[in-house]
Amino acid sequence: MYPAELVKPMREDLTSVGFTELHTTEDVEAAMKKEGTTLVVVNSVCGCAAANARPGARMALQNAKTPDNLFTVFAGVDREATELARGFMVPFPPSSPSMALFKDGELVHMLERHHIEGRPAELIADNLIDAFNEYC
Repeated sequence: MYPAELVKPMREDLTSVGFTELHTTEDVEAAMKKEGTTLVVVNSVCGCAAANARPGARMALQNAKTPDNLFTVFAGVDREATELARGFMVPFPPSSPSMALFKDGELVHMLERHHIEGRPAELIADNLIDAFNEYC
């Protein structure tokens, strides 16, 4: 478990642009019942989350079409919530950071760590924007 003061700014990278944190399994269950489109970002302390994933997610939200619901779980912090959220991302294996777009509860687009690591935030944003334009 990471100290709260360490992850606070990493959490705020997403909450400051409208993401709601899911801390418990009950939070995840309620979030996944939401109608419309839902983006779930599995946040983490790794460098690719800071340099690529979080900035890419923030940039993508500048698009005209965006998901109805924005949620985030924090790997290594909110373990049970993260595990349950990843269960909705099957058949993709657990990875962090990662991003999943759902439409009415159905997984329609997935960005795994290997799609994020080593890629510029702009490329990640473009990938998300393409998915937003198709599904949102």
